[in-house]
Amino acid sequence: MRVALFSGGKESFYASIIGGPIDAYVMFIYEFPEPSPHIINMGLSVMTGVLTGKPVFVKRLTKGKEFRESAEFLRRLGVTSIIAGDVNIEEHLKYMENLAREVGAELKEPLWGMSSEEVLIKEVEYGIEALIIGIVRNLSNYLGFIINRENYETILSVLKRSNCDVIGERGDYHTLVLNSPNHIKRLEYEVIGQLLTSRSAILKLAPR
Repeated sequence: MRVALFSGGKESFYASIIGGPIDAYVMFIYEFPEPSPHIINMGLSVMTGVLTGKPVFVKRLTKGKEFRESAEFLRRLGVTSIIAGDVNIEEHLKYMENLAREVGAELKEPLWGMSSEEVLIKEVEYGIEALIIGIVRNLSNYLGFIINRENYETILSVLKRSNCDVIGERGDYHTLVLNSPNHIKRLEYEVIGQLLTSRSAILKLAPR
């Protein structure tokens, strides 16, 4: 079983494409200090994976037991290959290396070592269309912005000026993939609300 660890966002999705083929997506639900835009919109996060024709397995993890429960879940699935979308955070890479070793699976990190700007450009050139579903409060006017081949330079410029990572690797923003060449059809949604935390503005969505 070849799986990609998946949030519904563009990096984990793009990694699954260039590191694949895969048999399924796996979404782990962590307890975060602040709400996660992906978990708040979990139904749509799962749906965007399903719209590629792949199954999506979801596992909620217990705080303090994340590593053990993740490894047990992947072993039960019979996972032999794990694809993850880390780009430049060494701590995340080491965690994934340890997890793959514990599971007895091969680890692929196809985005590792690329610059953030290179990743963003390759994503939109591939044809990924992604919606910003969470962003730092000082850039909240870009909440709901759709990143695609035609307008990615706008958000790239804004993020650079704001000294943010242009793919949001450190949580500056989060996305939901709406469409790609791998999708059977575009993910349709409607905005039903907005949540403000101490750090971020988050969209609340429903399927349409």
